[in-house]
Amino acid sequence: MQNPFQQDVLDPETCRTRILAQDPRLLEAARTVAKAVPRALLVGGFVRDALLGRTSADADLEVYGVSVDEIDVTLTKHFPGRVHAVGRAFGVFKIRVDDDVELDVALPRRESKAGKGHRGFTVTGDPTMSVEDASRRRDFTVNAMAADPATGEVIDAHGGREDLMRMVLRATDPAAFPDDPLRVYRAAQFVARFGFSVEPKTVGLMKEMVSAGDLDELSAERVTEEMRKLLLAPTPSAGFTLLRDLGVIARDYPEIDALIGVGQEPEWHPEGDVWTHTMIVLDTAAKIVRTASPAPDTDARLTVMLGALCHDLGKPATSAVVDGRVQALGHDAAGVIPTGTLLDRWTFPSSVARDVAAIVVNHMTPVRIWKKHEAGKMDERAYRNGVRRILKRLAPLPWQVFLMAVEADRRGRASMKAGRPVLPALEAFIQVATELERTDGALAPLLSGEDLKTLGVAPGPGMGEWIRRVEEMRDTGDIETKKEAIEYVKQQLRLF
Repeated sequence: MQNPFQQDVLDPETCRTRILAQDPRLLEAARTVAKAVPRALLVGGFVRDALLGRTSADADLEVYGVSVDEIDVTLTKHFPGRVHAVGRAFGVFKIRVDDDVELDVALPRRESKAGKGHRGFTVTGDPTMSVEDASRRRDFTVNAMAADPATGEVIDAHGGREDLMRMVLRATDPAAFPDDPLRVYRAAQFVARFGFSVEPKTVGLMKEMVSAGDLDELSAERVTEEMRKLLLAPTPSAGFTLLRDLGVIARDYPEIDALIGVGQEPEWHPEGDVWTHTMIVLDTAAKIVRTASPAPDTDARLTVMLGALCHDLGKPATSAVVDGRVQALGHDAAGVIPTGTLLDRWTFPSSVARDVAAIVVNHMTPVRIWKKHEAGKMDERAYRNGVRRILKRLAPLPWQVFLMAVEADRRGRASMKAGRPVLPALEAFIQVATELERTDGALAPLLSGEDLKTLGVAPGPGMGEWIRRVEEMRDTGDIETKKEAIEYVKQQLRLF
């Protein structure tokens, strides 16, 4: 869908209005700095987002005509106790304007490639640089614009506004663009977040970088941060599709690449192969987490999105044609190992990786037990126990987070729409899980040490054995309630 703000970005007055409509705390801080130096301009993503009608809680300010020492003194004078010299050697400072507002202040810099990795640059602050030269080091033209914090005037030395109007990513300086291979991943997350397309020559540059092995020098931490932005974007499939087209998926992510061309039963998956299904699931999951109430936190959103990405990684190893139909029996369990190897390439929290594995191995179970229940192969008591056992296997992953990934999978096919009512199988699961949660009947053992002590069981290891035996019988459905557990222990004690 086209952003309605795109068409007006070539109008200078409209651009001024959008810059000056940004957070007044940010603008006032930037103006304070600008009054104390020869020139200061808002730069980068702040300008891009403002022109697209988005608000920002942080901004970058580039200052000209002063030395590092001079800007240090100036900032300390005007923002006492709120300045952090995050990169003083390069002329980079951070101002805490308010609890939720930050302004990064930096001298224009010259960067030259001197070695591998993101540290392999020679960086020198140069207050004498022109605005055009300073902006040339930025990755894409839409990120190379600047704006005067006092007047809102936009300075566009590389055609960024025209590219923004067309929503196109174009390398600002093709000669310097390959110096930072992370720009390949930045392009992917920009495509996913904002709906950009990539200009053909820039696509060619990135393909050359991938085939030359330039991405080998990237740290896992830097890649993970870009993947986080991609996964939390409105349309993550667009970013993954670009990475596939550039050769990144085939080169660096064999677990995902293996999904391409793996057929599925058309009756259940008319959308096509597992890759296509996974891309639809990703976008569906993105919509689900954005509209969920209450809103999940960042780790929960990442868990859902990574669960959506990984849920069918076991299909390449298990898919086969049986009696003329495509089946992938056991793909849920088979997906755990490729999920682990994929997530090992990134540095997401270990708790997220643990929860994603739980989603992968359990994602078929809610629908599976519901079908048994509907077919009369599982009564109400057995179904309730089946839900309880799923919650037990998921812990400590909240079932609500798990169910978002499951719902995305069920809706992630050509025959389903994300706007339809909750699916019957998930509705039934929610009803039972909510009741179990309310009564604390899912995770807590039926019997405690105090219960067993009342029954005459002596304190010690034997208590743990009784609790284990009761829980095993609970899992098989032979015991459901605390009353039944107490009766079972009483009977067994009589036998002794």
